[in-house]
Amino acid sequence: MTDTKTETALSSDPTEVRRQKLEQLRKTIGDVYPAHFHRTMTNAELADKYETLEPDTESGDVVTVAGRVYSSRNSGMFMDIHDASGKIQIFSHKDTTPQEARDLLPMIDIGDIIGVTGTVRRTKRGELTINAQEIVMLTKTLLPMPEKWHGVSDVEIRYRKRHLDIMTNEESKLRFQSRSKIVSGIRRFMENDGFMEVETPMLHSVYGGATAEPFKTHHNTLKLDMYLRIAPELFLKRTLVSGLTDKVFEINRNFRNEGVSTRHNPEFTMMECYWAYADYEDIMDLVERLFAELAVKIHGSTEFAYGDKELSFKGPFKRVPMPDAVKEATGIDFLAIKTDEEARAAAKAAGFEVEKDWTWGECLAFIFEEKVEGTLIQPSHVTHFPKDISPFAKEVPGEPRLVERFETYCNAWELGNAFSELNDPEEQRARMVEQLNQAHARGEKDKQLDDEFLDAIDQGMPPAGGLGIGVDRLIMLLTNAPSIRDVILFPARRAKAD
Repeated sequence: MTDTKTETALSSDPTEVRRQKLEQLRKTIGDVYPAHFHRTMTNAELADKYETLEPDTESGDVVTVAGRVYSSRNSGMFMDIHDASGKIQIFSHKDTTPQEARDLLPMIDIGDIIGVTGTVRRTKRGELTINAQEIVMLTKTLLPMPEKWHGVSDVEIRYRKRHLDIMTNEESKLRFQSRSKIVSGIRRFMENDGFMEVETPMLHSVYGGATAEPFKTHHNTLKLDMYLRIAPELFLKRTLVSGLTDKVFEINRNFRNEGVSTRHNPEFTMMECYWAYADYEDIMDLVERLFAELAVKIHGSTEFAYGDKELSFKGPFKRVPMPDAVKEATGIDFLAIKTDEEARAAAKAAGFEVEKDWTWGECLAFIFEEKVEGTLIQPSHVTHFPKDISPFAKEVPGEPRLVERFETYCNAWELGNAFSELNDPEEQRARMVEQLNQAHARGEKDKQLDDEFLDAIDQGMPPAGGLGIGVDRLIMLLTNAPSIRDVILFPARRAKAD
């Protein structure tokens, strides 16, 4: 092998040092990236098994572990290696470690991945340790790791090189582990509630189910312009029509060609579901049960902190109709206003800038966003939305300008959107045609009527409640993340500068 004197002849450039070591290792041990290596347990399993091992005691058991070297002390005599589950200390000494294994130590850099076989002991200081009997190089790294105490401080580099962020930032690692638990928790909750998971297309020839600008692409074989999904709604409703199931859901990726902010990413995750023979009040109950279960799963309680706020996902949530919330905040009683002109005049009189062609409902929704939305810190269901902006929801009995729709807010963010779903085929067609005409008037020439969906609705869809939840924002709250980019492994970002 080699010895510590070899290292003094190496270059002073850290990357070049690693390349020279790699070359030496290829000559001395051959395969530096072996395909076959089997550990007997993870570091966490090791810690659990020997939790009761007393200080200054050897177990006598021989184990095999593997991980990335995070620290090295006393010329490699002590090393800490980490796997995904945690860390373990490795001890290499002439009294316990063969010379062949100790010869490898000068060739090991911080960041290398190694395998170790040895006996388990706990040091006098209480550190669980493996006395190395064999050390195997599994991956020689060519780039140095970021300095471990500071990690990756540049925010853009954290998002662009997420592997370094997770490698050096325990908070990021735990956050993405929590994300996995939350997504799987949503799936189990829905399945336990009797919902069937399906998969719907991500490439649409006609985009719809929400109001958003799509990403456009082209299918060469079909000679067809297509759009990345902005919502799965219309396909999921066709599943209800089919009778395949009365309770359907999908955890789906959606794509909207819109702005990027701390709460918006062009590619995002939604959980969307439809429940036959239920209405929007049933869906409110479902949301409250789901949110409470996820909070307990992550925090052990329905109460948890987000920034400097204490939030509670314990139901029931506050429920308030949108006109009532606006009246309380501004004094404007929209239910007493009869026409679009009167609504615009009332808004202007109260100091709001509104467009000259806005409807009664658009004025109501705008003032809600301006004056109420930011005050909704604890979880709240805002109900009774204007029909003008809700083309897929049923009317509120006795008030045809409003619909049975709610949005769930927390920390002033919209987390979910739900309806008592419209299933009158003639009314549905009329509203979609109106929505199409409005889109064309705004210059959205690609917008088309989804005749296949309307044909399915003509076949008859049962009354149903429907829901869409913004999974990324929910994860932000549950993991105390300040930006949506902190909970998406590989978020959208600007092109790398030359």
